[in-house]
Amino acid sequence: MNRVGFERLYRDAADPYGLRTRWYEMRKRALLLAALPDARYRSAFEPACGSGELTRELAPRCAKLLASDFASHAVDQARARVRDFAHVRVEQQGVPQDWPRPAGGFDLIVLGELGYFLDAAQMRGVAQCCRETLAVQGTLLACHWLPPFEGRTLPTKEVHEMLDALGLPCIARYSDADFAMAVWRREPESVAQREGIRP
Repeated sequence: MNRVGFERLYRDAADPYGLRTRWYEMRKRALLLAALPDARYRSAFEPACGSGELTRELAPRCAKLLASDFASHAVDQARARVRDFAHVRVEQQGVPQDWPRPAGGFDLIVLGELGYFLDAAQMRGVAQCCRETLAVQGTLLACHWLPPFEGRTLPTKEVHEMLDALGLPCIARYSDADFAMAVWRREPESVAQREGIRP
């Protein structure tokens, strides 16, 4: 779907994907949040945030959170969803061309339902941006729908393979009939190892 299509989608519906009402979406967000290896993050980035439902749930775990979308109506909806969180900023940006580069990088980057809308060159650009802006102990998470649909430009398998090619240790994977999720972290220690529960 192109920019005009997304603008129309978010202009015509307050929750076009049923993010607030579908158990599928609520369960997926719960699995995503549980897969994050740290309880808190200093600086997080969520491109393609859509209407901001995940942004709202990430907010309590982040000291600073930047969310973005290229559709202005999506940005408006996301800003409304996170208006109670002063530490969350929502900007209109396209990726990879507008990818932010803060000093110190991001210690969390979440790519949710984004990569399959990009062509291969754009997705490689996003992967490179992740490599360049992920902080020293940063976490990268990707979560994407698996079945085919109109408007898909890349298969989810290919999107995640491009991220695997960054060479970061993959510390978690989950997949079912509907979606696949993977978590990479520059430091490969498990949560239990970092808390001294196991060697």
